Amino acid sequence: MCTAAAMASLPQCGARRISARPLGWSIPIRCAFSSHSNLAVDIDADCATTTGADSSSASGQSKNPSFFPKKGQTLELVCESLGFKGKGICKAADTGFVLMCDRALPGERFLGRVSRKKSSYAEVKKLKTIVPHHDMVEAPCQYASNCGGCKTQNLSYQAQIKYKEQQVRDLIVHVGRFDHTDPDCADVIKPIVPCQEQYHYRNKMEFSFGADRWIPDVEEKGERSFALGLHAPGFFDKVLDVDKCLLQSEAANKVLAVVQENWKDSCFGLSPYNAHTHIGFLKHLMLRTGRNTSNGLPELMVNFVTSSYKPELLEPLVKKIATIPEVVSVMNNVNTSVGNTSVGEQEYTLYGKSSITEMLRGLSFQISANSFFQTNTKQADVLYGIIEECAGLRGDGSEIVLDLFCGTGTIGLTLAKRAGHVYGYEMVPQAILDARRNAEQNNIHNATFIQGDLNKINDSFGKEFPRPDVIISDPNRPGMHMKLIKYLLKVRAPRLVYVSCNPATCARDLDYLCHGVNEQDLSGCYQLKAVIPVDMFPNTPHIECVCLLELA
Repeated sequence: MCTAAAMASLPQCGARRISARPLGWSIPIRCAFSSHSNLAVDIDADCATTTGADSSSASGQSKNPSFFPKKGQTLELVCESLGFKGKGICKAADTGFVLMCDRALPGERFLGRVSRKKSSYAEVKKLKTIVPHHDMVEAPCQYASNCGGCKTQNLSYQAQIKYKEQQVRDLIVHVGRFDHTDPDCADVIKPIVPCQEQYHYRNKMEFSFGADRWIPDVEEKGERSFALGLHAPGFFDKVLDVDKCLLQSEAANKVLAVVQENWKDSCFGLSPYNAHTHIGFLKHLMLRTGRNTSNGLPELMVNFVTSSYKPELLEPLVKKIATIPEVVSVMNNVNTSVGNTSVGEQEYTLYGKSSITEMLRGLSFQISANSFFQTNTKQADVLYGIIEECAGLRGDGSEIVLDLFCGTGTIGLTLAKRAGHVYGYEMVPQAILDARRNAEQNNIHNATFIQGDLNKINDSFGKEFPRPDVIISDPNRPGMHMKLIKYLLKVRAPRLVYVSCNPATCARDLDYLCHGVNEQDLSGCYQLKAVIPVDMFPNTPHIECVCLLELA
């Protein structure tokens, strides 16, 4: 069984209820809410159904067989737990109807206005805090209350990881259908692995230029409204102007400050891209921090994403940025489409080299402007150590590893030294090229990387490589397609390590692999041996999980 020595037990999350009644609604399994944990999950928000409750709301409505809040209605609520995307989960007093509120934290009593209503739940905007949450701390970032990123920065870190661990546990039990009364199940779900650094851990940040500066409850027009920062929550066209971000490196903040000080100066002739008129030059500023493998010092890549190629406009700004010692690369991705993507159709080097380097599990990786790489390098080293332990390779060079959703090959390459051969699959062509380059750079010759869409595999998939002894699957947020589930249940690899950035879809897929899929006439063949939550992104609601499955 896979364990991690750094993991310590944490207390269970106790939710404070407005009413003493149990939650008065239920859902079919694999839907949006757990009827026991009040936890919103990212599967299908429309599949929950309300069975009804029979009392009044917190704001004094008359008693009804069931409670359906109206849009615009104001309620007094208490947050009980954190759910999907860090939303606070609340219940209307005496009825049990679920309401979700952004930036509400466990134990907090507040007034909220219903902003959106569905048959099974409602969304609420917080108006006023009456009693603060019991684990409140002062957020060090001045933008924390408005930025869409660090939603839990004013929650103590111990409380953050406690609620993340509880969220994973609830999803595994209620969506994954694993019996929480079974002692083996309790042993399977391990304590969360905390992150040692809560700030300055991100090696990549993407900021947007905008023609509409967003200030809460304030409208600005004209040049004063230009902004460089992060998109306001819920808006594609409004940008919160920021001078620094506490999640990125200090070197990256130096660059951000220089750009902020200069780009609005009329002598530069620079303009932000307007999402409505599609006029303007500057779209995004991407900052990537790596490490010089020779001396261990940080090195920084600056990537300007623009609507056209006009290097003469960027040249004065590039000269100022190049004076920062950590800056070794300035790139220009040109994206002529009207979309909001930061990947360009053409890429140009404006200063220095075209890539930076980073070390992970003793290997060196080249990182280009559009390469995928784990965003928290130090915690990725911890995560990959857990994956390697779960894979349980004997180290005699005889075992075949299949690395699904391999990206730039980081996981597979770290396992290659103990494997006979690694086969990696990834849909993105550039990622496959990077994976092959990374293998060559690290003198690894027992890894083959193949470009292909794992959502569109057919019965011939798997014929181009031997039957795997270990499968690593690291899908994106939607989880694995049913075609891939069918393949995994057919090939029956002795060990399967599922790495997930979305515990909701992870729990669903674990259910399929262990319990089968009746609708598809599929029988499960795996036994869940370990679920290890890993906190990769402190002060945010995101959770990573490593799950070990073995043939039953």
